Amino acid sequence: MSSHPLDPLTPAEFDLVRGLLANERGVGVGWRYTTLEAVEPVKTELEGFRTSGRRPPRLAHAVCLQRSTGSVYRARLDLDASRVVAFDHVPGVQPNFTLDEWEEANAMLLAHPEVRAALARRGVHDLSLVFMDTWTYGASFVPERYAGRRVGWSDTWVRGQVGANPYAGPVNGLHCIVDMNAMTLLEIEEGPTTQRPAVMGEYVPGLVPAELLGRRPERRPLEISQPRGVSFGVDGQLVTWQHWSFRVGFNGREGMTLHDVRYFDPYAPGGPRDRTVAHRMSFAEMVVPYRDPGPDHVRRTAFDIGEWGLGFLTQSLELGCDCLGEIRYLDATTHDSHGVPRVIRNAICLHEEDNGVLWKHVDHEGTAEVRRMRRFVVSFHVTVANYEYLVYWRFYEDGNIECEVRATGIMVVTHLAEDGGSPYGVLVDERTYAPHHQHFIVARLDLDVDGPDNTVQMTESRSVPIGPDNPYGIAVAIHNEPLRTESEGRQDYSWESQRAWKVVNPHVRNGLGTPVAYKLVPGSAIPTFFDPASPVFGRAQVVGHTLWVTPQDPDERWPAGEFVTQSRPGEGLPVWTAANRGIEDTDVVLWYTFGIHHIPRPEDWPVMPVDIVSFWLKPVGFFDRNPALDVAPAAEHCAPGSSDPGAVG
Repeated sequence: MSSHPLDPLTPAEFDLVRGLLANERGVGVGWRYTTLEAVEPVKTELEGFRTSGRRPPRLAHAVCLQRSTGSVYRARLDLDASRVVAFDHVPGVQPNFTLDEWEEANAMLLAHPEVRAALARRGVHDLSLVFMDTWTYGASFVPERYAGRRVGWSDTWVRGQVGANPYAGPVNGLHCIVDMNAMTLLEIEEGPTTQRPAVMGEYVPGLVPAELLGRRPERRPLEISQPRGVSFGVDGQLVTWQHWSFRVGFNGREGMTLHDVRYFDPYAPGGPRDRTVAHRMSFAEMVVPYRDPGPDHVRRTAFDIGEWGLGFLTQSLELGCDCLGEIRYLDATTHDSHGVPRVIRNAICLHEEDNGVLWKHVDHEGTAEVRRMRRFVVSFHVTVANYEYLVYWRFYEDGNIECEVRATGIMVVTHLAEDGGSPYGVLVDERTYAPHHQHFIVARLDLDVDGPDNTVQMTESRSVPIGPDNPYGIAVAIHNEPLRTESEGRQDYSWESQRAWKVVNPHVRNGLGTPVAYKLVPGSAIPTFFDPASPVFGRAQVVGHTLWVTPQDPDERWPAGEFVTQSRPGEGLPVWTAANRGIEDTDVVLWYTFGIHHIPRPEDWPVMPVDIVSFWLKPVGFFDRNPALDVAPAAEHCAPGSSDPGAVG
């Protein structure tokens, strides 16, 4: 069993769950596991374990799909007692798609004679070059004749040669509708086709034309070493670095999660103590709508977390390619649709890195004090079909936390007819355009700033009118407004006022006598550009506000609903917040939406340089002064009076 209540399920525990459900509920052949994860203890249970060692029950949660009937069941299991506690039917829902289904649909379609005939009519005969990519539906787009079924729709891609990029070869107008439970073809949609133009959609060196390679100046080796060892510690899932400590979790839907984030403050009023910053931080949803109403793209909206799961799509990392420096890795375990555990080696990368100057001043006598900045990075990388998302949580010596996402991979493209064009995309290659689209990422931030009872304040800057106290019109005042109810907690970004949000603990004061707080500093907030009547927006109402604030409820995890596949409008946050519960001086959760408004460029093709978005959590009065005053100078590089022109400083 696990060594800490927050640890993810072990491979042995996956096996135990599978055996219990097979023996007690007949879950086996003809079933799929779409979700299987540990049930995290509630905060009171974790506090009891922390203070007295009292271990809470080890529980697991599973979602099981019976293919023959389409019935969905939620299961809860007590792993300590080796028994199934609950097995409840959930009518009228579709759970997330699985990688097994995606692969099985591709194999079934390529073997189907009608699909082969449709490909042949388009001049495609070598099926080894064909790839059928199955997407999920929203309920509004499911044909009425297939209502109630678990259905997917497919794109068709053809490689130019073995090993080539399939996403450079779209087969316009050819889509299949699949019954995912029966794994059968329901129908083929055949629209207008376009002759493939002479595109250069390759990025692997052996396939890129020679004239596009070899002209860049040499990049000489950049080596990072720590000959005295790293400055961080890893004990199971517990990570410690400088004054920070936290636990790393993992599950199939969210991927990496961070728990029990604390800062040990040796200078705290009243004496040194461990101070809580966050109970849990993760990504809860990712919505990717394509903004092209044409037949190839009108259905193309992905809920990458709710419909697929970041954990299931997490990739193994390799030293020197994905992470650079003195690296420590954590493995992660997910499962296939049969409940069999799948271990992802080196799924999470842990390392520290230099990040330039932390603080500096040169006084009037020319004496300099400089400190180099170090940050600790926790990262994992996800491949969602054509796109990659590289997720980084960074911890800083001054108490800051940064969350950054880098998007890369390959854009979806469509070929154009001669002299054709599209107002809904950008030309990126010969007669080939990439449609406009967006990536909305929803971070779920369960912050506990020096304890669980917090109040979120909207804070913004306001110009003061010219008057007797401000004759030159230069004054700027700060307005802090506490958010008391969930309706007030629906907040939007304001560039004009530089709006941000502070999570304040009114019961804890710093040495200056003001309440301690952490500020959510918004970054990469983007508008939706949706018509309010859009059924796509109806399923993704969470992206309609930059921030939502709710009272903490461990059962409220999924802002677009638990069952997103083929969902209807109005699930998740819109339902929860309709009660307009109080959010003042209580345990709160912040749901922050940020992302990329992607208007493609030719420079994004054939493989996209990373597009970087981020937000910050910054202490505001959490400390009495700069907490990084005690960072030692880097004597090996920043020795006073160094005159070596080659010295690094």
